[in-house]
Amino acid sequence: MRKFSLLLTGAMLGSVASFALTQTSFHFIPSAISATSDTYKQLNLFGDVFERVRAEYVEAPKDEELVENAINGMLTSLDPHSSYLNAKNFKDMQVQTRGEFGGIGIEVSMENNLVKVVSPIDETPAAKAGLLANDLISEIDGESVMGLTLPQAVDKMRGPVGSAIKLKVMRKDKEPWEVTLKRDTIKVQSVRLREEAPDIGYVRITQFNEKTTDGLKDALAKFEKDLGSKLKGVVIDLRNNPGGLLDQAIGVSDAFLEHGEIVLTRGRRESETMRFDAKSGDLVHKLPVVVLVNGGSASASEIVAGALQDHGRAILLGTKSFGKGSVQTIIPLARGESAMRLTTARYYTPSGRSIQAKGIEPDIEIKQDLPPDMKGKDELPGESTLKGHLANTDGEGSGSSAYIPPDQKDDKQLNYAYDLIRGKVSNPAFPADPGKASAMRQ
Repeated sequence: MRKFSLLLTGAMLGSVASFALTQTSFHFIPSAISATSDTYKQLNLFGDVFERVRAEYVEAPKDEELVENAINGMLTSLDPHSSYLNAKNFKDMQVQTRGEFGGIGIEVSMENNLVKVVSPIDETPAAKAGLLANDLISEIDGESVMGLTLPQAVDKMRGPVGSAIKLKVMRKDKEPWEVTLKRDTIKVQSVRLREEAPDIGYVRITQFNEKTTDGLKDALAKFEKDLGSKLKGVVIDLRNNPGGLLDQAIGVSDAFLEHGEIVLTRGRRESETMRFDAKSGDLVHKLPVVVLVNGGSASASEIVAGALQDHGRAILLGTKSFGKGSVQTIIPLARGESAMRLTTARYYTPSGRSIQAKGIEPDIEIKQDLPPDMKGKDELPGESTLKGHLANTDGEGSGSSAYIPPDQKDDKQLNYAYDLIRGKVSNPAFPADPGKASAMRQ
């Protein structure tokens, strides 16, 4: 059986990995392609190695760990987003998709054997302590992370709510420092809203979990109730959103579209091609929409951004997105106790674009003013820099800035979006032109 997920590579503290599954319909995986005699020889070779290790390694290894590591090695060698989930990790993943888990609240990946902060989650211990995207964690409670796998490092950072954890943090052009945090229950409020009196609705989506589409609809209904005819437009902030559930990305896109394709997924077999279309009903009644993106906007965020941009329903403002254009399938194993996360498809925007390892260019590029210690150091490497990433024959691109100022008054991207909607500045790209949809699959 399969369920689809879309997320930036990495892990959420409190859940061993940044994995998610949608509640789409189940499908049975077709039987494997017939194995050749050479395949059986290779499997026999694996069996020989396994038995030699069990019999002759200097210390008696655990069979379960040997098999688990062998499976994970096979999957992680395919691409950066495929991996094995043991029973504990699989359970943690399912908890995370419900939007609540224990930890300190950072999205992380591995870089040069160090834990790299992709993005702190709003209003969590990590965010309050000032951790930023691109920070590197070299020690956890005085122990080096060198030699640890990402799940092992994440396990060390998890613990009972209220317990303390000490991290050694490295940032470019700054001396390493130690910070002590208290673990907390991380309740990911994926949708946050703010009314910019008296005429603009602002919605920040931090990730796509099971509550995102409903949260967005509630926010838009509140804008309509509170602001009424004064509402001039809506800003959807997807910056540093690593992705999440495919069905939620479709739901968010559908909130602003009347018809047409939202996303197309293509797998290895033609029978696995799936198209998702919008249903009638624009919840903001064709008012202008500005979507904020940056180098930390990935996967499900890029589906929303690409769909609204291709349909001419919204303009994208900020910097180029991350470029994760693949779909992972969560395939339960061993009676549902464990699972594997396998890349099974690429996704395409309504105009047929693959953004894999390429990213989405904003209609209006606005770069933030950086603090002195970050000048020239704020770029977040994109999908194209990940080892073993799926190639894009249409060209690839590098990463882009993922910095968001902590104070709204310094947020050039957000304030420019407000000025566009209020007519204080003009740009040929604004407002979006729905006529662009004529060349797309309808």
